[in-house]
Amino acid sequence: MNKLVFSIVLGAGLMASCTVSKEKDEVIVSHDSVESSAVLLEQEQDIPQTRAVYHASETILTDLIHTSLQVEFDWEKTQMKGIEFLTAKPHFYATDSLILDAKGMEINSVSIGSMALKYTYKDDFLRINLGRTYTRTDTFTVMIDYVAKPEEYKAKGSAAITDAKGLYFINPKGEDPNKMPQIWTQGETEASSVWFPTIDAPNVKTTQEIKIIVEDKYVTLSNGKLIESKKLADGRRMDHWKQDLPHAPYLFMMGVGEFKVVKDSYTRPDGTKMEVNYYVEPEWESSAKAIFGETPEMIRHFSQLLGVEYPWDKYHQIVVRDYVSGAMENTGAVIFGDFVYKNERELLDGNDQSTIAHELFHHWFGDLVTCESWSNLPLNESFANYSQYLWDEHRFGLDEADYQAEGEADGYYQSAGMQGHHNLIWFDYDDKEQMFDGHSYNKGGRILHMLRNYLGDEAFFAGIKNYLSKNKFKPAEFHQLRLAFEEVSGEDLNWFFDQWFLASNHPVLKFSQEVDSVNHEVVVTIEQKQDLATTPIYKLPMHIAIFDGSGKTTHKVIVDELKEEIRLPYTGMLKNIIFDDQQMLLAKKSEDKPTDWYIHQFYNGKRYAARKDGLMLGSKDKSDLGQQLILDALKDPFWHIRLLAISKITRLKDAKKEAGIAQLKKMALEDEKSIVRSTAVSALAKYLNDEELIVIYEDRVSNDRSYSVVTSALSSLGKLDAEKAMTLAKPLETERSSSMVSGVAQLYASYGGADKYDFIVGALQGNVVQGFDRLGLLNSFTVYLSKQSPELIDKAYAIYQDQAKTGGFYMKLFLPQNVKYLVNQLSARQNKLNEELEAYEANNDAALADQTRKEIAKLKALGEKYQNMITALESESGGAKMIIQQSGDDE
Repeated sequence: MNKLVFSIVLGAGLMASCTVSKEKDEVIVSHDSVESSAVLLEQEQDIPQTRAVYHASETILTDLIHTSLQVEFDWEKTQMKGIEFLTAKPHFYATDSLILDAKGMEINSVSIGSMALKYTYKDDFLRINLGRTYTRTDTFTVMIDYVAKPEEYKAKGSAAITDAKGLYFINPKGEDPNKMPQIWTQGETEASSVWFPTIDAPNVKTTQEIKIIVEDKYVTLSNGKLIESKKLADGRRMDHWKQDLPHAPYLFMMGVGEFKVVKDSYTRPDGTKMEVNYYVEPEWESSAKAIFGETPEMIRHFSQLLGVEYPWDKYHQIVVRDYVSGAMENTGAVIFGDFVYKNERELLDGNDQSTIAHELFHHWFGDLVTCESWSNLPLNESFANYSQYLWDEHRFGLDEADYQAEGEADGYYQSAGMQGHHNLIWFDYDDKEQMFDGHSYNKGGRILHMLRNYLGDEAFFAGIKNYLSKNKFKPAEFHQLRLAFEEVSGEDLNWFFDQWFLASNHPVLKFSQEVDSVNHEVVVTIEQKQDLATTPIYKLPMHIAIFDGSGKTTHKVIVDELKEEIRLPYTGMLKNIIFDDQQMLLAKKSEDKPTDWYIHQFYNGKRYAARKDGLMLGSKDKSDLGQQLILDALKDPFWHIRLLAISKITRLKDAKKEAGIAQLKKMALEDEKSIVRSTAVSALAKYLNDEELIVIYEDRVSNDRSYSVVTSALSSLGKLDAEKAMTLAKPLETERSSSMVSGVAQLYASYGGADKYDFIVGALQGNVVQGFDRLGLLNSFTVYLSKQSPELIDKAYAIYQDQAKTGGFYMKLFLPQNVKYLVNQLSARQNKLNEELEAYEANNDAALADQTRKEIAKLKALGEKYQNMITALESESGGAKMIIQQSGDDE
């Protein structure tokens, strides 16, 4: 499961190897004694009156062996008729009963062969009397005739998975012309039991087959291979999908709709080809390979890296509407939300390869080896999160991987700051859905990166291979991961897993140094400043790099005390110290170094984070060196360093400032990265006159392939000449681009009049703007309306009502805050008119006073009308908070 929600709520580096300096290599290990590392904390503790909460793994009474389903759909009633043949056996103890999860269903009958069985169905459990006692050497096959009624089942989701109905009918009656009717499923965490009876727990495994009966116009997708597709006598078709390898019930999947199937393949090491297909809506058929085309190379790379060949029989990906999460790793049949729909121009501004890699990696971590309980979810999600680093490192380089990793760490810090810290393996959560947070994903991924840096690549990936090989097609807990690494490395790793998996929070480190010029040593002091009431004293292996007259020396040290002093030798002139030279620690770090050391660090640091800090802190130097640093950073090989350097041009002086501006103009036109061009276009307003700017803005709107750059140029032009900007934007209204259409709407929100209403409403009700661009579009619509006439605002009431009914989860979630913003703006307009009214009355201007009173009355009535809407919406959504930002002149 890809926790894409963090890109809304928050927004999830570090060296890939343990290689040390080429010049000199020294190992310094701190004292690891009780005296040096133990700290006694005296605090009063209440004696607990109850046992601590502990969410154990599901007790396995019955082993599922094979699940066979035959299903057909009632689109009008949004129901599914199902016949299930479930083959099982007692796990160990003999039994005469079978207990299954079956949520919100109608159970018609249960039988074994021709013998009807007695059963009770209550509180979402189906309890079946098997008619006799079975032992663990016996198997039985139960037939269940049932109807799934997902729309009648009420269940809450989570921040990452926003609903738990299991089976979803999207636009089933075809009432929305902009949304293709379709059916899809979402099983995680325990929602598969809404559409078929099962033991809905992650530590259960079963093979499967599904016969899906549909109208012949529909395409189907499920797990396993399509082994038969045959026409039925009534004109319908039955597709028979079968998967011979076992997996957890939450990974069962179905998809139905008039999708186009774009075929691709992966060639296995033995030369055989495996199907890798992409299921998309017809209008996206030509873009499918641009979106998903890196998938075969990802499969090859991960198979080779892990030492375990991709284990399943196919790898298909499907894009659906109104999806309740980001994406889902259903075995061999991955679902994505419509945010991945991007044409080739949009892909210039950003792709979703990290999400694609994330879901693929789950086919080893989650599908092949599955967390045995939701408390152990990081065994699935931390690895999937780390796959994003591994793919970036392979495909885009180490700088890109480190840059993205920094964002993942920040996502963890923000998530924990908002929702609280807890152990990575979290046994005492209140609700299993809480596990889908910045700990299981972001923090876990960074922890794996630290372990990789500590063990080294060879041992790390050998340990992973050991873990996967020993636990394939089984559930696992985190101890098995530790044992797999210990077996390979030969080292007891409890210290690492205890502090990172079984404790909360993270280190807070303060680095400082003093130079002992007499002995040619630098005394490095490292302090752990974290709150010891909630956080352990960490054992932290790290590299410290010393730059001196002889070059670079890398020292391996271990910090395991609250305050540690380490004496390191240097020769000649001491030029710089880089703490955590691998830039891999998950820790809040502070340091105090001379500015000239940061300038040195920019030019000599090998990792993105070191060079970034070198730029940001070294550029404070007002000397010629600091000035030249900024100019050099504008030409840095890595795009994000160039982007950061743009904000430093204001510090340049005289000839260097002219050189900086010249480089900025060049970047706006020629930089290979569209986000850098876009940022440069916006930044030029500080340095050029209006005439020069208008020429550049018009050129970028007409000639740049990037929608991001075009949007930036339109926004900047709007501040100088709104009419010209809107004239240039007019032809772009018809672009089949979510980002471009939402960008045009943003421009109109700032400067547009009543004539732009139909375009913005059309975009809001159409299907071009998708994914999270729709939230931005809703924002633009609200800001736009706040400046329009009362009549137009009243007309828009129906649009908000429509979004409350038909909008996706996030649209509904953030709708109340949008309406609240509108009500506040109506109130502000009333206040302004009241001031004008007082002036008119004071001047005895009866006509204008009367007209103003009517305007105030209209605005007041509208405010009350929309306020009532807020009350209704918040009762349904829980009153999510969203900041409504204005653009253009209203920023």
